Amino acid sequence: MISPSSPITGGAQTGLTSPTYTFVTDLAPEPNGKQIAITAVGGTQTGVTTHTASSPFVINFVRPKLLASQPTVNPTTGLFRQRPRKNIYKILALKGMTPGANQAVEVGSVRVEISVPAGCESYDSANIRAMLSAAIGYINQLSAGIGDTAVSGIA
Repeated sequence: MISPSSPITGGAQTGLTSPTYTFVTDLAPEPNGKQIAITAVGGTQTGVTTHTASSPFVINFVRPKLLASQPTVNPTTGLFRQRPRKNIYKILALKGMTPGANQAVEVGSVRVEISVPAGCESYDSANIRAMLSAAIGYINQLSAGIGDTAVSGIA
């Protein structure tokens, strides 16, 4: 269930001390989505701006419009019939940022896509959770390094 509580504690980043993000619920662009808008930042985040119409700071979560169900089995071969059978969940973060002095704001983004084969939610939920746990832990553990790489271009 996607119901974050405000404020969100941010991951470690060089130059940000104890970052937190206070938000309000926003109207998602898609009816099957949920969105928040960052209205205040906490900790030390010099120069970080909050959401405005011309400089967004939002996080959006979208679930599939129609969930794919367990595929049917061909009675002759015993194999699943071929058809689209992935349930795709998406997380999108948008943040306005300025590319230079006296320049118009441009929007940067982070996109995460989670693909779950239909049927696995019933048959193998432990491995779905393990996949997500490892991926989120990896991103959280490397948060500052990922930020440093995005700024410096050096991995």
